[in-house]
Amino acid sequence: MGEFHYGSMASNALISHLTTYLKGIAMGAADVVPGVSGGTIAFITGIYEELIGTIHKLDLGLFKLWKQDGFKAMWRHYNLGFLAVLFMGIATSIFSLAKLITHLLESHPVLVWAFFFGLIVASIIYVGKQIERWNLGVLIALVVGTAVSYSITIAEPIGSQDSLWFMALAGFIAIIAMILPGLSGAFILLLLGAYEPVIGAISGLIDGLSGESDLMWESVLKLSVFAVGAIAGLKAFSGVLNWMFNNYKAITLAVLTGFMLGALNKVWPWKEVLSTRINSKGIEVPLLEESIAPANFNGDPQLVGAISCAVAGCVLILGFEWLAKRKSTLADGRQA
Repeated sequence: MGEFHYGSMASNALISHLTTYLKGIAMGAADVVPGVSGGTIAFITGIYEELIGTIHKLDLGLFKLWKQDGFKAMWRHYNLGFLAVLFMGIATSIFSLAKLITHLLESHPVLVWAFFFGLIVASIIYVGKQIERWNLGVLIALVVGTAVSYSITIAEPIGSQDSLWFMALAGFIAIIAMILPGLSGAFILLLLGAYEPVIGAISGLIDGLSGESDLMWESVLKLSVFAVGAIAGLKAFSGVLNWMFNNYKAITLAVLTGFMLGALNKVWPWKEVLSTRINSKGIEVPLLEESIAPANFNGDPQLVGAISCAVAGCVLILGFEWLAKRKSTLADGRQA
């Protein structure tokens, strides 16, 4: 009986880690795309508050606990298993799916952006439903969040910079957006002019592993400095978010819902290019775009396909919500 119980616990832990890993992959894929937020994915998959709370809890006491009670106690107390598996999933996605997503955006932009649009619409509904009480303060928070997010989507990006101090600053700012539903960390990098240097460093690291050692070490240095800035930003902002969730949950959820509402402008499938930029491959790509009606789109609007993809995105999120509710109901039934 004891062996069965232990085996059951081990099996549940494995399933939990696998689920977290897959959620990390989804977050990483979202964070690569300018306009889609990994924070949104974290929220709709039910790990957002755990992620923020776990990061906020991290402090230098970690080493003291490690010394006093051992590595295992420290690992469990700080929920490091969750963070490690989640960030492994994010890293896997960034290094393996980035090129696929980039290819799909180049070959089927309308359909891909329509799918993302559907994801965010369903996410708005999902997050908005978490607000239990609406009042004037909550409505103001919703409007402010929407206005801030929308203004970011229409802002004009600045020129590319890749100095080390700027990479650290970019990491600090972008990570805040990456953990906020509705705000895209990749898009913030684009606005800062750091998107190309960061993506270039990732590509350089991958190419460096194939034999170009000089390129690899330069990329490692840039990514390390970016990571230091990101860790600092993550730690600083997670405390604010954790406090907001604990003390002003309805207002916080309203702001996050507003962020996603404003972000819809960025992922609207039909765009008119206002200005362009040259990417790291020397190819001319859109820099500043304006949302337009499908009828005014220069090319095939693919209306039926776009609507189908948007519906598929909505269904995917609503499916996540249904599974989460079912899992919660089954768990409550077992406890009863």
